[in-house]
Amino acid sequence: MAGRKQTGKKKTYRAGYVALIGRPNVGKSTLVNNLVGQKIAIVSDKPQTTRVSLLGIKTTNRGQIVFVDNPGVHKPLHLMNRRMMNYVHSSLETADLLLLMIDASKKFGHGDQYVLDILRNVTRPIFLLINKVDLVKKENILLIIDSYRDRLPFKEIVPVSALKGDNLDRLENLIYEYLPVADKIFEEEEVTDQSEIFLLSEIIREKLLNHVEEELPYTTAVVIRSLEKTELPEKPASGNRPGRPARPLVRIQAEILVEKENHKGIIIGRRGNMIRTIGSQARKEMEEILESQVFLELSVRVREKWRDSEEILDLIEEQKG
Repeated sequence: MAGRKQTGKKKTYRAGYVALIGRPNVGKSTLVNNLVGQKIAIVSDKPQTTRVSLLGIKTTNRGQIVFVDNPGVHKPLHLMNRRMMNYVHSSLETADLLLLMIDASKKFGHGDQYVLDILRNVTRPIFLLINKVDLVKKENILLIIDSYRDRLPFKEIVPVSALKGDNLDRLENLIYEYLPVADKIFEEEEVTDQSEIFLLSEIIREKLLNHVEEELPYTTAVVIRSLEKTELPEKPASGNRPGRPARPLVRIQAEILVEKENHKGIIIGRRGNMIRTIGSQARKEMEEILESQVFLELSVRVREKWRDSEEILDLIEEQKG
């Protein structure tokens, strides 16, 4: 992780890395987006939405919190999944504080025990975040607290709603108490470590995930093949037609990878309706982020067993920056 930069802040200024750990779909990305105050990570109800660790950086007068949004903890079956778990284990070793997030609406199971076993020998301070408390009764939350209190020596137990923002102010205050006194790590204007290309590819993947079911979420990836920016010239007024100021145009060629031929047909859809819908939704969000006109060209390519391909996985990681 990046080295700390000297800024001359007062000695009460705190800064550090805060890693989120938990099973898939417990709400880690939603929490990071809410705490940072803008969309850093894509959000979906599909498992394994987050595939690499992403940084969400929040800088205030009190300090700088670098949230590490990790993939959900699971037992890896493919090279891609092993790399995902490598991100998680790296966070356990380098973060200043760990936030174990659980879903209050789900019963304790083998997956939860698997996460606890991974954290058993960690020496970093750990908070327990009980998420989605807006979906359960208060007495059930108290039962969850009692059931977890003796499982690990948690420094704090904080019930939250990542989606609605409940109790996040308290969580942020507690985080500052446990971060080291240090200068900021990143410049104040930085909010994430991901590149523009990676962010755009993730937007496409998010729209794709919103429209597919069954095994497709696991077996799709998005690669940006080209991105070109040009400046459209100013168009002067003519007759009754108003002029148009100069504006940028971004041309993007992106490829959706799938593992089977029938998956390609599902994503393209009948008469191309599905891929047009995905492209239209992605382009709209891209134009808002880039503040530009976007021309997005999407294609689908069958690449068998890409989840075990070093070449493809390296390319995805390189796009992150």
